[in-house]
Amino acid sequence: MPNSSQRQMMANAIRALAMDAVQAANSGHPGMPMGMADVATALFCDHLKFDSSSPDWPDRDRFVLSAGHGSMLIYALLYLTGYDDMTIDQLRNFRQLGARTAGHPEFGHAKGIETTTGPLGQGIANAVGMAMVERHMATRYGDDLVDHHTYALAGDGCLMEGVSHEAASMAGHMKLGRLIVLFDDNSISIDGSTDLSTSDNTTARFEAYGWQVLGCDGHDMNAVSAAITAAKTDPRPSMICCKTVIGFGAPNKQGTSSAHGAPLGDAEIALVRDTLNWPHQTFKIPSKILGAWRAVGAKGAAEREAWQDRYSKSQNAQAFTAAINNDFDQPVASAILAWKEQLARKPQKLATRVASQKAIEVVLPACPTLFGGSADLTGSNNTRVADHSIFGQTNYGGNYVHYGVREHGMAAAMNGIALHGGAVPYGGTFLVFTDYCRPSIRLSALMEQRVIYVMTHDSIGLGEDGPTHQPVEHLAALRAIPNLFVFRPGDAVETAEAWQTALEAKSTPSVLALSRQGLEQFRSGDMRENKTAKGAYLAADCDRDRQITLIASGSEIGIAMTAQTMLADAGISAAVVSVPCLDLFFLQEASYRMNVLGTAPRIIIEAGLQQCWDRLLRDDDVFIGMSGFGASAPIDDLYNHFGITADAVVVAAKNQLGC
Repeated sequence: MPNSSQRQMMANAIRALAMDAVQAANSGHPGMPMGMADVATALFCDHLKFDSSSPDWPDRDRFVLSAGHGSMLIYALLYLTGYDDMTIDQLRNFRQLGARTAGHPEFGHAKGIETTTGPLGQGIANAVGMAMVERHMATRYGDDLVDHHTYALAGDGCLMEGVSHEAASMAGHMKLGRLIVLFDDNSISIDGSTDLSTSDNTTARFEAYGWQVLGCDGHDMNAVSAAITAAKTDPRPSMICCKTVIGFGAPNKQGTSSAHGAPLGDAEIALVRDTLNWPHQTFKIPSKILGAWRAVGAKGAAEREAWQDRYSKSQNAQAFTAAINNDFDQPVASAILAWKEQLARKPQKLATRVASQKAIEVVLPACPTLFGGSADLTGSNNTRVADHSIFGQTNYGGNYVHYGVREHGMAAAMNGIALHGGAVPYGGTFLVFTDYCRPSIRLSALMEQRVIYVMTHDSIGLGEDGPTHQPVEHLAALRAIPNLFVFRPGDAVETAEAWQTALEAKSTPSVLALSRQGLEQFRSGDMRENKTAKGAYLAADCDRDRQITLIASGSEIGIAMTAQTMLADAGISAAVVSVPCLDLFFLQEASYRMNVLGTAPRIIIEAGLQQCWDRLLRDDDVFIGMSGFGASAPIDDLYNHFGITADAVVVAAKNQLGC
């Protein structure tokens, strides 16, 4: 192993690459990588279990850079330790279009980046999810296959964000002893000293959560390494407060906010080179130092090979591999088809939240990696079924999580679960509280992670709880997020199909917006086709040439069906189009969309805002829905009050036709 002076030069290599890349880009954050270089060197040299030649090794330790603005820290480490896609040219092109080295770490851009970070606090919460599924898989498949740690590097901003409180509380309650957070305790924020905005006692805070809290000089690599060793032996999650100097090595800017988020400047960089005894040219790492780092990147190969040998002999290897691959499309499709055929034989009027629960009942045996939960609304979300057992400190093998009233923490942890691999997470709350989850839902979509959000009580149809709990703008807001499927099924059949489609969408998260009230089943007959997967389809045609097209989703399908009958009695032929997933419908061929929509006047019915439907509405078409907030009243009174009724549809249709 390198001696202390060699290690110091290895750490200084990180500093040099960070300041050079930020200077070349003329933007970025040099302060954190320079301040945490010693901590990162101690972690990677002494503790982190990884093999740069096999970045997807399932039993590697996970390293999460929660303070994602310091992205040059991880880019420098990936280059130095020999990840083959992180070349010196990638560092030279830091923050440039098409480079792997984005301003903040982006999952999928380069090997070794475990999650997208930048929105502060998300990385800590992702790490909690990773630590959860590590313990879950170790219990299910054995410590010989799953035995690793999750490390998160976080700053003051991460700890100020509310999501960190939710996630840290969960981790302490679950006793996730494989989780270690390295806190960059530099006392500096963008505005200046952290004294300006916070006076938290971090030690007392995390001890109250049930964490072990340790402290060390973040520039003493031996002390950092000793603290990590102590953390690894404690059954509690650990917070290591590493006292550091931001921009360490920059004589005029270190320890100040000016080192945080701007290039140091040529003059200061020249002084850094003198201070650190680093006479080397820009982006030049001496072969001896680079060789030492490459040895660190290769030292995990022997451990990986030993793991591979254990894997080849394990009786759990097949199940473990199936969990890692997480492709259960065929058994899920068969299970869903059998359930739909049962519904065809015996239709059921169900709230779609209840229909979702019944779908979970049939899917769970077919998809054993399904990992459910709810934010303290299990009975309302209908997210738990008989085959579930509770995940927690006494049963890490359980597959259902009581997340508590921590919607944001739940969503961010589910991202970590999906990123880690080995489980398909879903979690429930009320649709209105997607506002609390939204930053993590957006990251699910950005990272292309299969996370399923079971969001019930989807409209004014929830009734008496009133406008605080009635989602009005939420469907439109969610549909505005790229690469997110928002399902609003209209009966039990569509709900089952929505589950199937969400599970088949390997690189897209899904929101299931589900009703509180019971909905009549309108689908019957041949169930072999998953019509929901098309996003929209003709749910009820008319006998004569179409005069009106009624387009609806969810609970408003029933209104459209009633209006169709009333219009037929008045001699007007109307077709009903169900749109369980507007996002998927827009992905279909134009010819299919036109065949479904037709050329007749359109009336769109949804108990939400119009905004997301404008693409389907022509100048003379009509939207029947909400234009403001809801109210507290029984459901029927609300629908009548806001004019979302079959009578209103009939009047609108007659007006369009000049009747």
